[in-house]
Amino acid sequence: MVIDFGSFYDFPRLLNTLLTEIDAPSSALRAKNHFPPLNISETEDTIYVKALIPGAAIEDIELTLSDSILALKGEIQPKQGRYHRQERPTGPFSRVVSINIPIELDKVGATMKNGVLTISLPKIQASKPRTIHIQPK
Repeated sequence: MVIDFGSFYDFPRLLNTLLTEIDAPSSALRAKNHFPPLNISETEDTIYVKALIPGAAIEDIELTLSDSILALKGEIQPKQGRYHRQERPTGPFSRVVSINIPIELDKVGATMKNGVLTISLPKIQASKPRTIHIQPK
């Protein structure tokens, strides 16, 4: 019989993280939320990454694809004025997505409409699964 005690070795770090978050002010907890929210989907030919970035200008967004890492960086400029409540985030943001499928780098595209950034990552033909038919002998 094999008993795995691996999860117990990480317990002190997890407990420390929990106690830090309980003691932290609410603004620090909000900062840990992932922004912008992403939807990642795929078809047979393409992987799609959609980011919801309302209020961001195209000029303030930077996309980088290297090896198997897609990096999305940018900044939402705060609107000047007097607020009674401000729940929409402003300021710099960054998200990193690991893509584990080979991508045709020359055919990658991105569009932005109504605050939704859509990135299309076409798969390399060799990475698609292929059905092999078995011939009777």
